Amino acid sequence: MKFRATLFFAAALAGVAAIIAPAGMAVAEPNSRITILYDAFGTDAAMKKDWGFSALVELAGKRILFDTGNDPDIFAANVKAKNIDLTSIDFVVLSHRHSDHMAGLSYVLSVNPTVKIYAPKEGFGIFGSWLPSSFYRKDETLPPQMRYYDGKPPEVMKFGTAWQGANIEAIDKTTEIAPGITLIALVSDAPGTRELKELSLAVNTPEGMVLVVGCAHPGIEKIVETAAAINPKIRLIAGGFHLVVASDEVIGKAVAALKDTFKVEIIAPGHCTGEPTFTALKRAFGDRYLYAGVGTSLRLGPSTGSVGRRGEGPVFQEDDLTTYRKLAGREDPFGIMKARALRSKLSQL
Repeated sequence: MKFRATLFFAAALAGVAAIIAPAGMAVAEPNSRITILYDAFGTDAAMKKDWGFSALVELAGKRILFDTGNDPDIFAANVKAKNIDLTSIDFVVLSHRHSDHMAGLSYVLSVNPTVKIYAPKEGFGIFGSWLPSSFYRKDETLPPQMRYYDGKPPEVMKFGTAWQGANIEAIDKTTEIAPGITLIALVSDAPGTRELKELSLAVNTPEGMVLVVGCAHPGIEKIVETAAAINPKIRLIAGGFHLVVASDEVIGKAVAALKDTFKVEIIAPGHCTGEPTFTALKRAFGDRYLYAGVGTSLRLGPSTGSVGRRGEGPVFQEDDLTTYRKLAGREDPFGIMKARALRSKLSQL
């Protein structure tokens, strides 16, 4: 019997594509899915593994490329392996300025040079930005040749981007960019990434919020809390939770917050979530944990009203537990076999 992970996206995502959703909610569409295009783990032989993240989000009638991975050549190879047409995407979201999330943008622009790109707004940032010239102190006693712009600066100073001519819109605050589709803009206060701005993608569906995160530098709990202010029902979270070097105590608190405080229904972690956190989340969420290695496609709302994994990641069938144990590097990493043995023993009492 298959050990299946399912989401009940129900009528709106399983019905007619043109159903009109309530205000502030995305229009429901059938055949919605999230396909992982870049990550350092997975079992799809056609996909190349590398540290970084990218996902194609097909939801709410939009095709959204979320992040572009660490290496343009690897990103291009993985896109081609999945037969993804980047000329038909609606827009790109770059979660933050770290290279393992944005390096593949050069390939995207080579095939779709005018695509709309959303990125966090940072003063003097790599994505381009602007500041009022009032930001710097002035000394009018200096002669014009010693003053910036001869003492007559423009009211707004514009700063360039690494991708000259790209259609980039810098996002400075949490913004709804399409009906039911919001970019959550937060700032990290963690040591090492303090003041780093990051965008997360939140899609408000009739069955709850679908949240895609890049690295969660501002804190996964903080991101989920912001999403929950839009809709307290968090249906699915996919992406990197940035707990890859976290202590067991920190991991435990984050897992408890997701499961018990925010009551997240389905979890599909990847990238910088970290191997110990994969283990902790699988123990906590059980069959509500979706494997999301590179090449995996998480289908949201087929005609049955469920969401299941598709692709080459383990489906946790009875015979496939051995495969996943090998991937995890140790026997019974999530306590599945132990739990089954205990149930069998109790049934004999």
